[in-house]
Amino acid sequence: MTSHDRPGPDTDETLIPVVQMRRPRWGDPERVTELPGAAAALAGDATPNPGVDPSSITPPAPAVPASVRADLERLVGDAHVADSADARIQHTRGFSTPDLLRLRSGDASDAPDLVVYPGDHDEVVEILRICSAARVAVVPFTGGTSVVGGLAPDRSGFAGVVSLDLRRLDRLVEVDDISRVATLQAGLRGSAAEALLRERGWTLGHFPQSYEGAGIGGYAATRSAGQSSAGYGRFDEVVEGLVLATPRGTVELGTAPRSAAGPDLRQLVLGSEGVFGVITSVRVRVRPAPETRVFDGWRFATFTDGATALRRLAQDGPLPTVLRLSDEAETAVNLADPGQLGADATGCLVVTGYEGRAPEVPRRREAASEVLADAGGTLLGEEPGESWRSGRFAGPYLRDPLLDAGVLVETLETVTYWSGLHDLRAAVTAAITDTLTASGAPPLVMCHISHVYPAGASLYFTVVAPFGADPLAEWSAAKKAANEAIRAAGASITHHHAIGRDHRDAYHDEIGALALDALRAVKNTLDPAGICNPGILI
Repeated sequence: MTSHDRPGPDTDETLIPVVQMRRPRWGDPERVTELPGAAAALAGDATPNPGVDPSSITPPAPAVPASVRADLERLVGDAHVADSADARIQHTRGFSTPDLLRLRSGDASDAPDLVVYPGDHDEVVEILRICSAARVAVVPFTGGTSVVGGLAPDRSGFAGVVSLDLRRLDRLVEVDDISRVATLQAGLRGSAAEALLRERGWTLGHFPQSYEGAGIGGYAATRSAGQSSAGYGRFDEVVEGLVLATPRGTVELGTAPRSAAGPDLRQLVLGSEGVFGVITSVRVRVRPAPETRVFDGWRFATFTDGATALRRLAQDGPLPTVLRLSDEAETAVNLADPGQLGADATGCLVVTGYEGRAPEVPRRREAASEVLADAGGTLLGEEPGESWRSGRFAGPYLRDPLLDAGVLVETLETVTYWSGLHDLRAAVTAAITDTLTASGAPPLVMCHISHVYPAGASLYFTVVAPFGADPLAEWSAAKKAANEAIRAAGASITHHHAIGRDHRDAYHDEIGALALDALRAVKNTLDPAGICNPGILI
């Protein structure tokens, strides 16, 4: 197989600016997205539902005591404490479809009382100390892109809620070129971090679909997984060290790589979603910026055939940088770019991407292609792969016009062992389909694999359905049924979306009562007043 070395890097990732999204709509506010034919067809004759203008929403009066506000203003400066309706609404909840439906209906009942913008780690520690003494809940905020209720704390028993926006902690602190590690502050957005690293010849290689809006602290707090995870790993796998601010002081973790000095407490903080404190910086491994990249498309007759091919690559190699399999429904509909496979969009699409050093990429591509061909794949060439690469951040922009058209769109994901993958897919699909159909909103359920490991893989579901009489209640029932199907199959409740509120009960079932008590003991030690993102995770 021949390879076309591309001038490197021809990266759209480094050209994507930080997007200051305006709730309740995703992405660049200036970008108007029209529904392509396949997505428009899903809307059919659904009743349009454009939602209310967020500027017309008035949140409840702020409840934080005046003395606490005065202390916070003395600490960070008046200009860095906000209580305007706009600031509060723009820090209300995350970007799950239920979050957006509530805001689109005018419901800002759980808006934070204040938004505080600290300037450094010490200010974060002092903010937590002040709020702990007054029993004011604190919600860490970087990009605000949670899709599992991770930014909707439990207010009960607290004197108010502060959204702690880390955007001023936005520095690339240090790059150790010899060790290939970089220290990033938590408020640095992902796209800004990538641009700063590329100036030095490095890449983090972490490109989740929330890349335009998400931040470094959020990546760490949720164990984020980017779309190039096959080549670069999940975010928690590249974290060498971190600094955690708590109401009782500072915790610094990660003295040296692969230390055997007791349990790895970094892993206790990674994925903790702000309930133990606030991650203010991380030290991460970086890679040389790629010299070349190429993406291919492959067609497999069935999802089972495609999954078998992916398993062979995951277990025996070589692994592409990107490895993704869409099921028959997702391949046929292909919401963001219908028709990329031509009129004969049958079977399942596999996308493979390779990036790295110019001499190495062609060899890895050829070896992986031999495995895919031997497993029954048909090479479609570069066009489908490159089409996916160039359009992969467009998908989230489709949700808003679909919601405007009266169509519910939501996603969920899980992870399991290869031996249980197909039974799990069938069970979750049936749970969602049966529940929504019974409520009068028959859905289209699509699925893909985009993260693979020697022992198993993730399944990522996209659900599209017409609004019924009560979309929030209908999706809540479908989500509950899906969670129950996931746990009944012995799979994990999440692979990279985190726990938040939406997965909390299922997570408790997954880890068991004794392990949950251990987590509560850690929280009680670091956050004795329980102010750090209460009601999330535990």
